[in-house]
Amino acid sequence: MINIGFAGYSAQGFDTERAQLIIEGVFTKLQDRYGEFEVVSGLTDCGIPAMVYAEGSKRGLRLIGIACKKAKDYDLYPVDETIIVGDNWGDESETFLESIDILVRIGGGKQSLAEEQRAIDLGMEVLSYDLNSEN
Repeated sequence: MINIGFAGYSAQGFDTERAQLIIEGVFTKLQDRYGEFEVVSGLTDCGIPAMVYAEGSKRGLRLIGIACKKAKDYDLYPVDETIIVGDNWGDESETFLESIDILVRIGGGKQSLAEEQRAIDLGMEVLSYDLNSEN
């Protein structure tokens, strides 16, 4: 089973309609290519992770959440598997990247951009979509 990792805005405001169109297009492209895959993101029930999990759930895909302990201070999406790594945001990045085969970045701040660069450095396939923040 191939694992697709999704990184992007969590707390920042952004164009959710555009983000939804990107997410639907990415899911369709990846399902056309691979059939089934597992959706891996940051566990929180907000922003891009929540939208990605909702789309994956709608399509009957398995959902995996990887985050640090601070995520427990937020609403969490009801995923199939939860992995908690470290105490602070970013502590989970290496585990996240080791757990996926392809990274999809949709907008995002410093952590998403750092994960994208690390994925590129590792020779991983990366799909990048810019999405302006409203903050």
